[in-house]
Amino acid sequence: MPSVTPLPLTGEIYLDARSPSRALRVTWHHEAGLVVLSLWRDTTCAGTFRLAIEEVPDLIDVLRAGLDASYAAALGERRAARLSGLSDAG
Repeated sequence: MPSVTPLPLTGEIYLDARSPSRALRVTWHHEAGLVVLSLWRDTTCAGTFRLAIEEVPDLIDVLRAGLDASYAAALGERRAARLSGLSDAG
């Protein structure tokens, strides 16, 4: 069985919401001008994606826009629930 390569100091691991045996590793490779996103199942790398460093800001923008939209939707739902509770009480 192949051994798992330790995560470099310039990376991070994110566990999948479906199972802790699934993970995303983000590893910076400054010397190559890349960020490598790798998908893991337990100790096996299931796939990699190499993103050029100059494309990272675009990825961050997409993630930020999704986060902003999710936050706005959750805030709207919370406000609607609060207003509904107020009208039910009155």
